[in-house]
Amino acid sequence: MEESNRQKKIAGILQGDLSTVIQDVMRKNAVNNLIVSVTKVTVTPDLGYAKVYLSVFPAEKSVVVVKEIVEMGHEIRYEVAAKVRHQFRRMPELQFFNDDSLEYMDQIDRELRGENNPIDNPDLLPRRKKS
Repeated sequence: MEESNRQKKIAGILQGDLSTVIQDVMRKNAVNNLIVSVTKVTVTPDLGYAKVYLSVFPAEKSVVVVKEIVEMGHEIRYEVAAKVRHQFRRMPELQFFNDDSLEYMDQIDRELRGENNPIDNPDLLPRRKKS
C-alpha cells in the first residue's frame, strides 16, 4: 500500500530530526571513526509507529551500533519529541533497523567487476541441497 502525503511529510520531518539527534548523541558519547545516517523512515497509517532504517559506516560495526541505538531508543524518542512538539500531536514509537543496502550494492558492484567470480572460486556460491 502506498504512503499518503501526510505519512511522507511526517517521515521527512522525523528523518531530519532523527539524524540530528543521533549525531548529537554520538558526539556526546565521544564516538569517533563512525558514521551513522538515517536512510529511510516509514510511518504507519495511524501514525503510531515509525520504522527507522540506519546505515552505519564501517559496516562491520553496524550490528553493535544499531543494538546500542535500540537500547537508547527512549532517550532518542524524547529528544525528537521535544524538537517536533509543535508539529505533531503524538510522537510515534520508533523502531530501529539496520539498512544494509549499501553493502549489498557494493557486493554487486564487485561481482560485476569480476572480483568475486564464482567460476574461479566455487566456494562463493551457496551449496545446493540435493532433494
